[in-house]
Amino acid sequence: MSNALNLTGLQWRKSTRSGGNNDCVEAADLPNGGMAVRDSKDPDGPILCFTAAEWEAFVVGVKDGEFDTQ
Repeated sequence: MSNALNLTGLQWRKSTRSGGNNDCVEAADLPNGGMAVRDSKDPDGPILCFTAAEWEAFVVGVKDGEFDTQ
């Protein structure tokens, strides 16, 4: 039995704040509630997949400034 996700047919989207110069990431909702992320310059390249809990922790960290640099 395989635990692999079927990544075909995902609806990829970029932030409305991306500059249009194709140097951002794209995200897609996964059927299992998680999130997939890829480089917009390389749509056929690697895809990072996160569980719903992992993605929520990341979003909370971003909102809390956890990744801000000084």
